[in-house]
Amino acid sequence: MSYFKHHVFFCSNQRAPGDTCCNARGATEMRNYAKDRLKALGMSGAGKVRINSAGCMDRCDQGPVMVVYPEGVWYTYIDKEDIDEIIDAHLVGGKVVERLKI
Repeated sequence: MSYFKHHVFFCSNQRAPGDTCCNARGATEMRNYAKDRLKALGMSGAGKVRINSAGCMDRCDQGPVMVVYPEGVWYTYIDKEDIDEIIDAHLVGGKVVERLKI
């Protein structure tokens, strides 16, 4: 069994000004929000959920992006409401959020 039930990677790559990248679309802010929300829910730590930053995941044109393992489900998101939906449906409820899946 994995050390974490879910391991979530947020692309937080920062490219040169003018180049498309996830961080320019708020990825670091949303990663921090997700991390804080999971802590508040008591869902962070061993056997639970781990949130990490990742370098470029080569999907910038579909970004910002995140991927949830072990399922390998890729998501895009716009705001905190999207992050909340991914947390509530997928990480808590075990159901993929089809409208945000890429």
